[in-house]
Amino acid sequence: MLNFDFYNPTLISFGEGRIAELDRLIPAKARVLVLFGGDSARRTGTLAEVQGALADREVLLFGGIEPNPSYETLIEAVALVRREAVDFLLAVGGGSVIDGTKFVAAAVNYAGEPWEILQSHGSKVTQALPFGAVLTLPATGSEMNNGGVVTRKSEQAKLPFRNKLLFPVFSILDPSKTFTLPERQVANGVVDAFVHVVEQYLTYPGDAPVQDRFAEGLLLTLIELGPKALSQPQDYQVRANLMWVATLALNGLIGAGVPQDWATHMIGHEITALYGLDHAQTLAVVLPAMLQQRRAAKHAKLLQYAERVWGLSSGSEEQRIDAAIVRTRDFFEALGVKTRLGDYQLGQEVVEPLIAQLEAHGMTRLGEHRDVTPAISRQVLQACL
Repeated sequence: MLNFDFYNPTLISFGEGRIAELDRLIPAKARVLVLFGGDSARRTGTLAEVQGALADREVLLFGGIEPNPSYETLIEAVALVRREAVDFLLAVGGGSVIDGTKFVAAAVNYAGEPWEILQSHGSKVTQALPFGAVLTLPATGSEMNNGGVVTRKSEQAKLPFRNKLLFPVFSILDPSKTFTLPERQVANGVVDAFVHVVEQYLTYPGDAPVQDRFAEGLLLTLIELGPKALSQPQDYQVRANLMWVATLALNGLIGAGVPQDWATHMIGHEITALYGLDHAQTLAVVLPAMLQQRRAAKHAKLLQYAERVWGLSSGSEEQRIDAAIVRTRDFFEALGVKTRLGDYQLGQEVVEPLIAQLEAHGMTRLGEHRDVTPAISRQVLQACL
């Protein structure tokens, strides 16, 4: 096992009706900006419920944060916070809204150009406004970690950032708030959480059986619950367990002391930035091809994955690895998330622009061994067609 520091200060308030806890969780004299996405927060009544819980405070609203939060939109929120002397932020939505809120929290008191926060991947952040979250879409784990991803449309750049100051103070997880989600968002959330786990697990043996078993348990749970979440949308227990799995997939626990990959995510970010696919759609496209292209370096863990997650113990080693990759692709497809670029009307013409973007953003040494060069990324993208 590798040396590690594990720190996670986020309070989780889990269960139905917990939005009422906002009155206790946010300082009584706080000036609060509630950030959210589209009309669903209003239509479902969640925004009204939040406002009701904050009735004794001065509350401002900022809507319109996109599914891939844009720098351009978030800068408007930064200006509002500065102008109105807001001192507490509250994200109401999924990972994109929470990611955007993290950026706003970091940018408000940043002395330089806020774009530098993303260019430095968050390392230049030295202070941040406190913020909390009301999660309505389980997927990214942003509700219990200190990272995010923001897109600058004018640059066609989707960049990750992370800083120890950007953990939410608290996050409220009410599974009943997911009952009205469209199937596409539910399926995307399952894929997103699944690939988050894989990026921390499917690398090389790190003599970390605790983390491995945690990760395998999360993957097995996602395989079990994913179809049920689509077929039984009003089942509270299914949605509760799915919400908690997605949080645990990226709150730092299973990644502590083990090598991590993230090459699939970095390539996926560029696909979203250039061609507008949902984040989870890019992951479903890239992951099977990535595993196939890098099967030699991941050989031992792929065999472990095949046996422990998919129950594949017969046949040659190569046959078991092949079958595990096929099972992974089939799982995504069964959720309704397509796994080929061609499924999204993207062909050979996208490969070189994507490689150019990876190079422009310094993504030239990816993966757990830092051996995923642009040449390897090109092979992966070719295999995605």
